[in-house]
Amino acid sequence: IIQVKCYHEIITIGYRVYHSYDLPWFRSLSWYFLLCVNYFFYGETVADYFATFVQRREQLQFLIRYHRFISFALYLTGFCMFVLSLVKKHYRLQFYMFAWTHVTLLITVTQSHLVIQNLFEGMIWFLVPISSVICNDITAYIFGFFFGRTPLIKLSPKKTWEGFIGGFFSTVVFGFIFSYFLAQHQYFVCPVEYNSETNRFVTECEPSELFQMKKYSVPPLLQAVLGWETVNMYPFQMHSFALSTFASLIGPFGGFFASGFKRAFKIKDFADTIPGHGGIMDRFDCQYLMATFVHVYITSFIRGPNPSKLLKQLLILQPEQQLSVYKTLKSHLVEKGILQPSLRG
Repeated sequence: IIQVKCYHEIITIGYRVYHSYDLPWFRSLSWYFLLCVNYFFYGETVADYFATFVQRREQLQFLIRYHRFISFALYLTGFCMFVLSLVKKHYRLQFYMFAWTHVTLLITVTQSHLVIQNLFEGMIWFLVPISSVICNDITAYIFGFFFGRTPLIKLSPKKTWEGFIGGFFSTVVFGFIFSYFLAQHQYFVCPVEYNSETNRFVTECEPSELFQMKKYSVPPLLQAVLGWETVNMYPFQMHSFALSTFASLIGPFGGFFASGFKRAFKIKDFADTIPGHGGIMDRFDCQYLMATFVHVYITSFIRGPNPSKLLKQLLILQPEQQLSVYKTLKSHLVEKGILQPSLRG
């Protein structure tokens, strides 16, 4: 719902310019492309996380097997419709709006898909980042209101260095404490998985090492200040520093980008959906950038091989393919000395 509303707000700004020429199909094609891209991304998610469920539904098997071809065919239909809608003397404007639509899709749909991917890794990868952005917005405003003297950037004249720095330190502390409380509960740390037997999502697991309390040595310089030689904490709390740092130092640039965009079109807000705050996009300009960072961070530094996902892929293979995998795996385990050569499967 948030994705669609953000998309609508950005497209509407372009439509105000485009509509004055009374050219056909722009709004219809914009929503058609949104449908196509969502069909592609959510189809990929279904194939990835609901493989065993799909195997039980013959109708879905066809859609999943040819999902990318169907998605491409749908996009090509929209592409051809755009070409047929071209009107003489307005070619440049129409291509400008075609690019407008695709950039809007990149900003909203792609990023919101990454939010869903982060959710499947565990609720904590969703709650800590969005809460850090919210915390940074609030504390930067408070520090700027009481101590702000030095302007930060011309795009946002009310933003100050004092608010920027105060928001950074406050967000780091908040992220560290908030992560500590969330890491104690399975519901927040376990990856979301689909249980085909109960036909529901489950968040039960043995927490990974990332969410198990460990003892760390305090650096010598801090030992004199704190009086501690060691400290117990969750490894995820160390990662919260990276998330909080990005939310407070890089995340605001999403807001600066949005401010520049609005100034370019001489508008105060994207919409008037929320009284006193503007549109939904005004509230989520930093969140989309944060979602991308979290996804990249997980895939680069956190995520390892997933036995559960691999098993789901094995179960949808043909019996002879499964037997071939079994023989290869058995031979590999025998070579490593994990299984005895005489063991029969």
